[in-house]
Amino acid sequence: MERFVRQLNELFQPVLDAMGYELVGVEYKPGRREGLLRVYIDTADGVTLEDCERVSHQLSGLLDVEDPIRGQYRLEISSPGLDRPLFTPEHYQRFAGQQVRVRLRELWEGRRKLQGELLGFQDGRILLRENGMEYAVPSELVDRANLIPDI
Repeated sequence: MERFVRQLNELFQPVLDAMGYELVGVEYKPGRREGLLRVYIDTADGVTLEDCERVSHQLSGLLDVEDPIRGQYRLEISSPGLDRPLFTPEHYQRFAGQQVRVRLRELWEGRRKLQGELLGFQDGRILLRENGMEYAVPSELVDRANLIPDI
């Protein structure tokens, strides 16, 4: 699945770059009847409903031509929101110093969830501090990582 999502990123990146949007990340969740393809976009000024519609139109056409997904699926274009998902090493570096919630695919050091201050990314590991302890979590174990909004 990870390889498939990487291929979708590579397919979408040039289109979104040309349109002036940052491709934050792609999620694909297969389903029995219908899958969900969620594409997160951003701009320096934020994302409007019109931005999402414009990108949806362009990516729908691209997906119709390239046809990378078997079966039915729903395409959803979204802003990253306040609880921004983190996908890449660059994201972990960019948001260092902020609070983050990390969910793992499997147990690691007896844990599946961590929450604390994001310290960055180094040597394939996400660095974070939780309750005074520092952790270096292998990035391949991360199922989901999100910023915790500071409201």
